[in-house]
Amino acid sequence: MLEVRRVSKTFEGKRGVKEVLKDVSLRVAEGEFVSLVGPSGSGKTTLFSVIGGLEKPTSGEVHVGGRETTGETGHVAYMPQQASLLPWRTVAGNIELSLTIAGVAKKKAREDALEWLRRIGLDAYADAYPHVLSGGMQQRVSFLRALLSPQRLMLLDEPFGALDALTRGRMQKWLLSLWEQNRRSVLLVTHSIEEALYLSDRILVLSSSPAVLVEEIVVPFERPRREELWEDARFMELRGRIYRQLEKDGGEEADHG
Repeated sequence: MLEVRRVSKTFEGKRGVKEVLKDVSLRVAEGEFVSLVGPSGSGKTTLFSVIGGLEKPTSGEVHVGGRETTGETGHVAYMPQQASLLPWRTVAGNIELSLTIAGVAKKKAREDALEWLRRIGLDAYADAYPHVLSGGMQQRVSFLRALLSPQRLMLLDEPFGALDALTRGRMQKWLLSLWEQNRRSVLLVTHSIEEALYLSDRILVLSSSPAVLVEEIVVPFERPRREELWEDARFMELRGRIYRQLEKDGGEEADHG
């Protein structure tokens, strides 16, 4: 589904040339959930911008769905840390927009939007505007909007980073249950090692800038994931292994919860 081939990215500024990404290669298979973790400032967001076509790499290529898409936008669904819903459209209207862009007829888009909002427990807010929703509710709508877009690859850029710990935990479980029903390809950036272990099939560890891939971890836990997983000895062992790698390579500001 996604192939990043030897991507490097440098920026020129007043202080000279800064190399942010160095020869990064990675793959995300169809229906696979992969997480990226790395020290703060390691270039994770820059890598997302390159994959999404917002930035052109200095060298290397990006392939989505079997074709080269380097420098092209419109090939991925993107969910940022902040919900970024359109404030002038109702909650249902935000969902309808994604469906109509995907080619669904206007009347059907309205029906489907109401049905999906019912599934995620927000049908009572269909005609409300985003500002009346809590942060967790806004993120549910934002994720649903990305999920219903036509692109098969979703980029999630620390989508729960701004939420409190309790809401974040609930959102992780909710996202996983909804993703299990659709199995879109997902690439997630997160500062939470636990979140990466709980959600992912594989975890890719980036070094400090200029970012290179220093480790790939296949997450051994079966799906669907259980809440007790957090207390599993293998879970704690992997958490410690990733944390030590990040600490050794630049002092990651990792969440532990």
